[in-house]
Amino acid sequence: MNKFQVLIVEDDPPIRNLISTTLKTHDYKYLLAKNGEEALLQASTYSPDVVFLDLGLPDIDGVEIIKKIREWSNMPIIVISARSEDEDKIEALDSGADDYLTKPFSVEELLARLRVMQRRIALLKSDDEKGEKSVYTNGKLKIDYAAGCAYKGDEELRLTPIEYKLLCLLAQNTGKVLTHKYITQKIWGSAWDSNVASLRVFMATLRKKLEDGDEAVSYIQTHIGIGYRMIKN
Repeated sequence: MNKFQVLIVEDDPPIRNLISTTLKTHDYKYLLAKNGEEALLQASTYSPDVVFLDLGLPDIDGVEIIKKIREWSNMPIIVISARSEDEDKIEALDSGADDYLTKPFSVEELLARLRVMQRRIALLKSDDEKGEKSVYTNGKLKIDYAAGCAYKGDEELRLTPIEYKLLCLLAQNTGKVLTHKYITQKIWGSAWDSNVASLRVFMATLRKKLEDGDEAVSYIQTHIGIGYRMIKN
């Protein structure tokens, strides 16, 4: 049995059964929650590796669940929702979700996104074991790779896990234009159109956090139709 554990938060029995059966077939451990209250209890009690979260829960809206979990944990959260409007995706991602999958979804895509999370977690653990102490600086921006934190001046930036990973990827390639395909392959492990759409949302929120209150300084340059570049300040 795969030791990787997934918390499934879904109030629709057929979808909940589909996801749980898929995970069981591929030897993943899983927990089930039918509403927000159960989700928070399971998340705090068992600290799952990944959360699959529906937004339309009967008691607590999924976005509020994301915000509450982010108060104490950076566990990856993959939203699985029928809400397909950009506003809904932006709200969920900006609240701390790591990925957004729209219903109906394919089992293959669900598993692929889960594998991406597994690789990301393994990479972070590997970096921790290496004890990397390097620090990146660019003007007022500082990234402490060992601590997994980013700062602008003396203030720590409140970044989601995806935003932090994007920032590190851009920083490690300062001055280079990274294409949409390259970035999505590195972050999500694929170049699906949905990932490119999510990338635009994450880049917008990341840029806002980097440049908030300091409009004269630009860190991320958009190359329309191509990708993004970290500018040296």
